[in-house]
Amino acid sequence: MSSNSDRVDIAVTALRQAIIEQALKAGTKLPEDEIGRHFAMSRTLVRAVLGKLEAQGLVDTYHKRTATVARPSLEEARDTFAVRRALEREVVKGVIRHWNANVEKALKAHVAEEETAHARGDVRHSTRLAGEFHLKLAKLSGNFLLERYLYALVSRCSLILAIYGRPHSSECAISEHLALINALRDSDVAAAERMMDEHLNAVESRALLDEDMTAEPDIGAILSRYVARTLG
Repeated sequence: MSSNSDRVDIAVTALRQAIIEQALKAGTKLPEDEIGRHFAMSRTLVRAVLGKLEAQGLVDTYHKRTATVARPSLEEARDTFAVRRALEREVVKGVIRHWNANVEKALKAHVAEEETAHARGDVRHSTRLAGEFHLKLAKLSGNFLLERYLYALVSRCSLILAIYGRPHSSECAISEHLALINALRDSDVAAAERMMDEHLNAVESRALLDEDMTAEPDIGAILSRYVARTLG
């Protein structure tokens, strides 16, 4: 039997993926009893899950009877990207300091996953992988605090793109990631920082449009799908 900690981690991962992949859209209610039923956990554990997701900027529980998927404003979205640009410059420096063959291999393997998702037309998966590329960079920077803060910022940015994003080809992100890897490999800090800024500016430009207003989805069906994926 899995521990309570394991079950919380599984639920956080499944719900995070469902939110970032836009299966659960901004404003969707997240009833504790429904989540508890799908993940076989008590209300206390469900609240721990929602607390972790709130810390990542994905869920809003403040003064609400039922938690909802967060809906950041346009002003909050711009502020989030501004802070992220500043921290990702530090990530670039950290990755260059820790660069080796294994780092390059890990980053290229991740981009290969992005290319596979793009090739099969899986836009939601490809979009999530694009954000996770930056989480991998943060981890490889060797700076735990950067990794921790970037995790929340990247999650928040992924949610912002889900709300305000416009259709675009994932080939853009893939080519930008490959160019960044080359600059990191060459230990060119200035070029890597410039490319990161340009990349994040491009990402931000794909968002901040009209909000996507759609009918509230069947949360039970979505949770069933993401529970199976997470455990599988």
